[in-house]
Amino acid sequence: MSYLPTEPNDFASKAIDGFVAAHPRHVRRTDGGVIRLAPIPAGQVGVVVGGGSGHYPAFAGLVGRGLAAGAVCGNIFASPSAGQVLRVGSAVERGAGLLLSFGNYAGDVLHFTLGAERLRRQGIDVRIVTVTDDIASAPIDQPELRRGIAGGLVVYKVAGAAAEAGLPLDEVERLARKANGRIRSLGVAFSGCTLPGASQPLFDVPSGRMAIGMGLHGEQGLSEGPLTDANSLAALLVERLLAERPADVPEDQQRLVVLLNGLGSFKYEEMFVLFGAVNQELLARGVVLADCECGELVTSLDMAGVSLSLCWLDAELEGFWNAPADSAAYRRGALTPPPQAQHDLLGRFEAVEKALEQKVEELGALDAVAGDGDHGLGMLRGIRGARQSAIQACTRGCSTGEVLMEAGEAWSDHGGGTSGALWGGALLAAGNSIAQASEVGATEIAAAFDAALQAVISLGQAAPGDKTMVDALQPYCLRLRSELQAGVALDQALQNAAETCLLAAKATAEMLPKLGRARPHGSRSLGHPDPGAMSLAYCLIAATQAQPAT
Repeated sequence: MSYLPTEPNDFASKAIDGFVAAHPRHVRRTDGGVIRLAPIPAGQVGVVVGGGSGHYPAFAGLVGRGLAAGAVCGNIFASPSAGQVLRVGSAVERGAGLLLSFGNYAGDVLHFTLGAERLRRQGIDVRIVTVTDDIASAPIDQPELRRGIAGGLVVYKVAGAAAEAGLPLDEVERLARKANGRIRSLGVAFSGCTLPGASQPLFDVPSGRMAIGMGLHGEQGLSEGPLTDANSLAALLVERLLAERPADVPEDQQRLVVLLNGLGSFKYEEMFVLFGAVNQELLARGVVLADCECGELVTSLDMAGVSLSLCWLDAELEGFWNAPADSAAYRRGALTPPPQAQHDLLGRFEAVEKALEQKVEELGALDAVAGDGDHGLGMLRGIRGARQSAIQACTRGCSTGEVLMEAGEAWSDHGGGTSGALWGGALLAAGNSIAQASEVGATEIAAAFDAALQAVISLGQAAPGDKTMVDALQPYCLRLRSELQAGVALDQALQNAAETCLLAAKATAEMLPKLGRARPHGSRSLGHPDPGAMSLAYCLIAATQAQPAT
């Protein structure tokens, strides 16, 4: 079903593009699917999920910290290709191997297996865990033949949490298999789903009936029964699922995660009515509801239907299930807050923004002497974009170097003009310098400022004496190095260097501009300091005096 005129061949790809655009804080596009935006540390197992499109929030919506590192996205109800698996897997591999997990459907098994073989030929250790939670699709003694439906969320969550905790691939695989072995699901449908651009659903359910044991790819139910009320449906689902309690779980020690999943057109209010009945049914049977999720967890386009999943927990699984996670479609708990260094950095961005707000008219007036007068506004746009990007990067758990690099990209995008390019390049260079360091101390900070200076010189082709920001930044870097070599504490060294920067910026008043827009009107600028040098000095002084962000 699609309400807007739709080209079926482009539907899935456009939907993924739109999803990425709607969730820039969590994911980015890659060839074959999406990967998480938050950096994946070296030595962390990459959990890759995937399958056909049409099942949102699975699979792309489950990409993020504490969950999947990437999702391979096929066409509507169609497996992604082995090449897509290869490319997404390669994009998230960090030296610790990959776990591939997906529903147990023939096409997915074939292509993910082929993709795994190609990844292994590249020297990557790859494991596969298929989700087999659908009790209607095969007998209890043939679990390997069962399909995967909503229970995949538990497998991906446990595996993702284990990877985020830094566990090795053997353990991530073991925990994923353990979770899959303790999940049982059963679904019913009241009407079929409709492919984009199609006028009729894939199947019909007779009036007054419901299909029991439907699949996620528009498959009809494996049996039919009379349409019933919420209490009777809850009793049916609970009875069949509890009958498959894992053998190692005593009847009087059942502690469950309960997932009630809407399949697309079975909406929340009616789901809540049914969940209330499920809850009563489980409590009456003496089981403990350790946790629950009620909503759309894996859909089948616009199918009107619902599935119930039960996962029997032990202490180990419960810990990983409850671990924090942050994805576009699923969040749990609170991830580790940014370290103090991140708070300090955000405080400096905030202080710089406030300083530029106060100096915007002064900087504009200086720029108007021999330029077009927009320097203050450009700087303000740049810092505002950079600060917001830095906040988002810290929220995702990015390192200091990564925060600076993302802020640099944002400054360039928002600031525009020469100053936007130079500040963007300076922050990118400084961030890259810090990102390469094993730790961040006084020496590394000085090296980052040196890298920023070289970037500004390279981008702007300016030299000392050309009346540019180089005339303020170079003295700053030299003073900072000198202070640190003399044993001055970092904070004091930064303050002393900022004072030198301001003096050097003011001294540009006696220079003639040799580059940029001001050069043809150079004589007019005599007696007036360079606006780029002054804005740099104001920024560095503000950053030096800043307090940590709260």
